[in-house]
Amino acid sequence: MNSQAAATFLAGEAESLLTRLDGVRSFSLTIAMVPAVAASTRGLRDIEGYLATGRTILRSKVLAYLKWIRGPGAEVPVDLQQRRLTFLKLQFNAALDQLDIFADALVQRGEHEHGIWLAGLDAVAADVLTLRETYFVAPAMITYLDRGHGAAIRRARTRLPGGGESPAAVIRIPRERMVGGGIGASLVHEVGHQASALLDLNNSIRRSLERRMRVAGCDRATWNLWSRWINEIIADTWAVAHLGACGTMGLIAVVGLPRAFVFRVQLDDPHPFPWIRVKLSCVLGQLLFPDPQWKRIDAFWEAAYPRAGLPPAQLKLLERLEATAPELGLAILKHRPRSLRGRALIEVLPLAERTVPRLRRLFTSWRDRTAGMCTSRPSLALAVLGQARVDGRLSAREEATTLARLMAFWAERRIVTNGGAAVECERQEARWSAA
Repeated sequence: MNSQAAATFLAGEAESLLTRLDGVRSFSLTIAMVPAVAASTRGLRDIEGYLATGRTILRSKVLAYLKWIRGPGAEVPVDLQQRRLTFLKLQFNAALDQLDIFADALVQRGEHEHGIWLAGLDAVAADVLTLRETYFVAPAMITYLDRGHGAAIRRARTRLPGGGESPAAVIRIPRERMVGGGIGASLVHEVGHQASALLDLNNSIRRSLERRMRVAGCDRATWNLWSRWINEIIADTWAVAHLGACGTMGLIAVVGLPRAFVFRVQLDDPHPFPWIRVKLSCVLGQLLFPDPQWKRIDAFWEAAYPRAGLPPAQLKLLERLEATAPELGLAILKHRPRSLRGRALIEVLPLAERTVPRLRRLFTSWRDRTAGMCTSRPSLALAVLGQARVDGRLSAREEATTLARLMAFWAERRIVTNGGAAVECERQEARWSAA
């Protein structure tokens, strides 16, 4: 095939790309859902704007190619003509990949009941990314369901396939986690990754640990492991700080695997191996919210996965990690990154309202007046329910029923004014009382 004939064929291929681009419609025109379950207006606007800009840029590149191939490009060698179209097609496929990433998170909101839960989880995610003062501009948070053992997040402002930065954080929740308060632990852990990135905690705390490793007599091998795992540890800290014992018990529900996996140390895995991860979560809980319950949770974990029978080298590793865990916890909580403008991490987390005695008092008062659950921060409500489960004051069925009601309320509250929310809270309380 000569250059002129090839140019005609390749121009037709380029026109096909334009036809497909023209067929892409806005999510607001293609996804049917009730207002209460829709993604936030800001989130949808940012996503639509980002994708539309990408399509505009791609369209201009395709039009430029058509102008070239029908002009001077018709005379160049066929392999060059094909090469330029190939690069265009790669960019075209990347644009559709980006569309699918957000479509997966948005289309589910039209599913019966799932949409309500996802909207409620969006509200929880936005809440746990809110600190006492403004240290960053929080991105929109969008949740969706998928298969898989653990949750995951595609953080806002990270690279998308084909280039560009994600305009929103997209959090995947495993369908098997859609039971009880454990869902909160998975969600808040993933939001912790976004918070860590926005505050640059991962790099800042890792540098602090590296300075510690240069001190004479330091157990460098042990602290090197903590440094390697620090990103996941920060996210676990975020979960315990917002949910208390619910954060640790939710973690146990995720990592309660066959014994071989619980003790398996994989140096290429950014997660601490499950056994020490739960132990560290208990240490963090005791540092944040001192109470005898953490010893009980720790004892349960020891009984569920006794260390007896492990090789001596592994036992020694466990002992070294256990011995340094409290020091690590304090190093994280007392760390003062530049992003917090001189404040320590422990000073900006909502700890005062989540002490164990206060969570217990709130549960007692909320049993009499459910409006308290509506007017409180969503993450606080999850912490109260989780503490009640740990204390044996709330059954799994009662917790699931209450969570379903709260998710529906948080979804509905997102579309009413503040005054309307107060009125709706009274209506919700009346409905719950009647039920």
